[in-house]
Amino acid sequence: MSLIKSISGIRGTIGGQPGEGLSPIDVVKFTAAFATFLQRQQPDKRLTLVVGRDARLSGAMVDRLVVATLMGMGIDVIETGLSTTPTTEMTVIDKHADGGVIITASHNPKHWNALKLLNAKGEFIDAAEGNEVLRLAESDEIIFAEVDNLGHVTEDLNTIDAHIQRVLALPLVDKDAIAKAGFRIAVDAVNSTGGIAIPRLLRALGVKEVVELNCEPTGHFAHNPEPLPQNLTEIASVVPQQHCDLGIVVDPDVDRLALVCETGDMFGEEYTLVSVAEYVLQHTPGNTVSNMSSTRALRDVTEKMGYSYAASAVGEVNVTTKMKEVNAVIGGEGNGGVIYPELHYGRDALVGVALFLTNMAKRGMKASELRATYPEYVISKNRKDLTPDMDVDNILRQMADKYKNEKVSTIDGVKIDFADSWAHLRKSNTEPIIRIYCEAHTEEQADALARKIIADIESLIG
Repeated sequence: MSLIKSISGIRGTIGGQPGEGLSPIDVVKFTAAFATFLQRQQPDKRLTLVVGRDARLSGAMVDRLVVATLMGMGIDVIETGLSTTPTTEMTVIDKHADGGVIITASHNPKHWNALKLLNAKGEFIDAAEGNEVLRLAESDEIIFAEVDNLGHVTEDLNTIDAHIQRVLALPLVDKDAIAKAGFRIAVDAVNSTGGIAIPRLLRALGVKEVVELNCEPTGHFAHNPEPLPQNLTEIASVVPQQHCDLGIVVDPDVDRLALVCETGDMFGEEYTLVSVAEYVLQHTPGNTVSNMSSTRALRDVTEKMGYSYAASAVGEVNVTTKMKEVNAVIGGEGNGGVIYPELHYGRDALVGVALFLTNMAKRGMKASELRATYPEYVISKNRKDLTPDMDVDNILRQMADKYKNEKVSTIDGVKIDFADSWAHLRKSNTEPIIRIYCEAHTEEQADALARKIIADIESLIG
């Protein structure tokens, strides 16, 4: 059993004793704490929150607990049912709600679930706010409403359609160009709510034919739900076999977007954002942002077009904060997360699909041809296990000092930028390990750099 409290929300496995996983008691406790946090910000207002969920097996149970708890706190609820993370974020904005709860464990396996907490801007609460919610959850400060002040529930099961219409209305989304291209596209939605949203979006965009794989939102994930190449063998074979122009893969809550070329080769999750950003920058002057563990290709493309790139700490809220700081017109994360502020500040696979298809249609290029136009990089992802008594922070400080003659950033672990490569070292929040991401122009070079960094760490710890 696991229960993880982090910047990404309250995440845990279903079942077991309270406090050891995401039990019903834990769901109520953390939901009530979040409600208390919001009520203290606006003590004289009756609040309204949006609640949405992905299709995982425990979703209905957790949803009922969340809604009932919010009602018990005297908060009105807009219940959207099966939804996506970006749709729930958009709904908070569109309904002028005071916040929201997304019930999803994102790419985690089916026995996980989570509460992701949104503010009135439809954005994830930050670390300081999250810490206050955690404090309240362990306090005796939560007070439930009297019977005359209980919250009420309103259902709105059309929020995905509203989200799609907002995407279609964007100036850089060209429905006519997409329809004219006559695309045949395969979709793998890993049996979650992407199976509702993505095919519906594609047909609204005028895609000629949609081949649906694992699009029934049963919650019985057909494969590991993280959209990595080793988990996408089915769609990689279907795309060329059925003569599709593109394969689209989303994770269970539809904030990550991975693409498959017409050849069956991966477009590369890191390159989803690179491609969309290039298209946006061609039409919108401005800067870009991604997190420190994302490919350098975004920086290269941005600077080639005469604009500035900035890196943030890992985590969506850190990316959006940096984007606002530098007035970025596009940003996101190398895990396939596209953030387009023209729509909203959240990773959104729907807007990523629409912008990518518009670019592909207007350029008249196959996906593989488009991919070949970008700088080539490969990331090697590794970890170094440590003993619980080791001082991870001290090890990272020593690594920063060892490479002080290179360009070093310590805003999120240690990032070492070399001329043609980089290494990013971050400690885990939940276990005694250091995550080591290294990028270079080839797999061999990236792996070699990772081995060197690991050897350096081993020499420091003796």
